[in-house]
Amino acid sequence: MAEPHSSGRPGRWRSGEESKQRILRAARALFREHGYAGTTVRAVAVEAGVDPAMVFYFFGTKQGLFGAAIEMPEHVPPAIESIFTGSLDDMGVRLVRTLVENLDKSNRTPLVMLTRSAPTHDESGVLLRQYLDREITARLVTMLGTPDAAVRVATLNVQILGLAVARYIVRIEPVASASVDDLVTWFGPIVQHCLTGPASSP
Repeated sequence: MAEPHSSGRPGRWRSGEESKQRILRAARALFREHGYAGTTVRAVAVEAGVDPAMVFYFFGTKQGLFGAAIEMPEHVPPAIESIFTGSLDDMGVRLVRTLVENLDKSNRTPLVMLTRSAPTHDESGVLLRQYLDREITARLVTMLGTPDAAVRVATLNVQILGLAVARYIVRIEPVASASVDDLVTWFGPIVQHCLTGPASSP
């Protein structure tokens, strides 16, 4: 919806950019106050004084809004979504390949941010953990649907976080310089075993 302005497009751009920034400020405030799960797109729109459709126009989804609010690289939410577009039988390989390929694209990746901020309980780290819990962990638990699903996904998370720390922070060789294909070959079966391997005895 254009707002009156003598020069047309510049006015529309400015008003749109101002609305976008209001949405981001509102989102950051509400995510801080209510967490990822407790914040809705509608609540952000009300706080920013815009129609919810405008939030979706600028950010696409709640995940996209959250990513922008914490300055997550734009490619990460779609990459996470792509993990779930396939069968459980090859989830381990798909998960490792998708995450490593996308982690390699940026030095400000969610998992790297998470592992760096965790010791200090940084606010963005807390929100990021909530996001990953909701968008990866909880969905995987539901997808498995087994009595030990939570334990299986927890062991998977240990593998993924360990890989992230080894490759991007501590830079342990040969993991740090390995190709994506090599990492998929090495870690894909391990992650798959966490998900669908024989149940461990208590």
